[in-house]
Amino acid sequence: MKFENKVIVVTGGGSGMGRELVLQLLNKGAKVATVDIHDEALAETKELAKEKASNLYTRNLNISDREQVESFPDEVIKHFGNVDGVINNAGIIQPFIDVNELDYDRIEHIMNINFYGTLYMTKAFLPHLLKRPEAHIANVSSMGGFIPFPGQTFYGASKAAVKLLTEGLYAELKETNVGVTVIHPGAINTNITKNSGVEMKNTDQAGQGKAPKMLSFEKAASIMLKAIEKKKFRVMVGSDARFLDLFYRLSPAGAVKFIVKQMSGMVNK
Repeated sequence: MKFENKVIVVTGGGSGMGRELVLQLLNKGAKVATVDIHDEALAETKELAKEKASNLYTRNLNISDREQVESFPDEVIKHFGNVDGVINNAGIIQPFIDVNELDYDRIEHIMNINFYGTLYMTKAFLPHLLKRPEAHIANVSSMGGFIPFPGQTFYGASKAAVKLLTEGLYAELKETNVGVTVIHPGAINTNITKNSGVEMKNTDQAGQGKAPKMLSFEKAASIMLKAIEKKKFRVMVGSDARFLDLFYRLSPAGAVKFIVKQMSGMVNK
């Protein structure tokens, strides 16, 4: 799917990965409708779009509110005339807290944004996408969607649900005009922790600061968009995601043991 002159919806476009996806899509000649819950962040994205801002439509929208989401496709079509694709990027992580200690309100918040937000957007836009000559849905899962990370069990569960939802869509839509891609990013240098209300630090066994190696969000966004252009079913973003995908398939228990060791220094402040 080539993006030039296409209308693409991106969630979480106010910062980090979502913002970079928006800007790169605009540079590829797409028209973009993006949503976020932070007005100031959306205004900054529009500023960064510069002369391409006329091809950008921004909206404060809570993707976990089904009524808001269900009215959004008509809004996008009224503004741009049609819609050709959706990239469900918005998501949050959880505090690094074990299952036994995390309260139900936080658990529901994670599931509502990560899974139900993706589901609502997909269900709302799919009928319109099926009417287009060519369309695409791309859903951002995570490494945590196929391998468990201690202290991120509910985040992982929500992203695993996104993974299966997307794979199911791929199977159901295989003979239609709508392509489907599931995206599994590794460690990306975005502000997801801040946006999730989570603070953490990473230390080695001696207690010394040790920042994890992360892929830039510019490079990550480029990989994601190329995968959509090539209509790939599944894409691992970053060498860590590719490594863990292979390791987990070869030795699930060994891969989990490796993750537990690597995560031993990750704690909330």
